[in-house]
Amino acid sequence: MRRWSRAVDRLLIREMHHWGIPVLRLALGLVFLWFGALKLAGVSPVVKLISQTYSFFPQPAFIKVLGLWEVIIGLGLILRLGLRPTLILLWLQLAGTFIAVALAPSMFYSSGNPLLLTLEGEFVAKNLVLIAASIVIGGYELSRQR
Repeated sequence: MRRWSRAVDRLLIREMHHWGIPVLRLALGLVFLWFGALKLAGVSPVVKLISQTYSFFPQPAFIKVLGLWEVIIGLGLILRLGLRPTLILLWLQLAGTFIAVALAPSMFYSSGNPLLLTLEGEFVAKNLVLIAASIVIGGYELSRQR
């Protein structure tokens, strides 16, 4: 039984090592493609949030540009095209979500307390995971290109 367990562990580890980064890259790409497509179609649930925090940009053109930007990120990740510029676009886009918190903190924190996130605050906080995933993808994929 123990030998079988070690064999299964080796198989799982080998397969997870082989498929982990590609699956992570595809999943992250799909999220960006999906979110961007929703913005381009004019049905994204975050349009109101974006319009309120970035009211100084012309609407709805800003939403369309952001949607196109996210579609480009998604396609770059999915197709492994221009990974360096794709990751830079991703990090700039995600930086923009954190700038929104600085522009309108009351939308993201309950009672001004940064530990008490609103729904919008949780939406932005999850971007920490997207940033971490992009760093893992970039470190792995770009080191393979050397």
